[in-house]
Amino acid sequence: MKYSQTFINELRENEIFVFGSNLAGRHFAGAANTARMFFGAEVGIREGLTGKTYAIPTKDSRIETLPLNEIKVYVDNFISFAKENPKYTFLVTKIGTGLAGLTIKEVAPLFKAALDMENVLLPQEFVCVIKEQ
Repeated sequence: MKYSQTFINELRENEIFVFGSNLAGRHFAGAANTARMFFGAEVGIREGLTGKTYAIPTKDSRIETLPLNEIKVYVDNFISFAKENPKYTFLVTKIGTGLAGLTIKEVAPLFKAALDMENVLLPQEFVCVIKEQ
């Protein structure tokens, strides 16, 4: 099984950097800042594809962490998008586990439906948690 890297600093053609964002569309810290600075994430775009990135909201417009059930809706949107766009390979970062303050055990199960998708690479830590269930 392939995993996304812990630190992603370059992308190949058709690779997409998947990061945790906020509903204000401000990408100035953590992986969101990396997405903005290096991979074309646009300020003001809170969810979805911009540049070579895909934003999944984990915080609200006040930059407070969203409840897991709300984050799950955005993760499900992402999984649907990835299924509809097999030409892309999505490199998922450990969204929600940095500045949003959630644990891997809380966030990883949200990605269970992506586990067997060939074009979605999850962090190894996410995969381990999903497989433990």
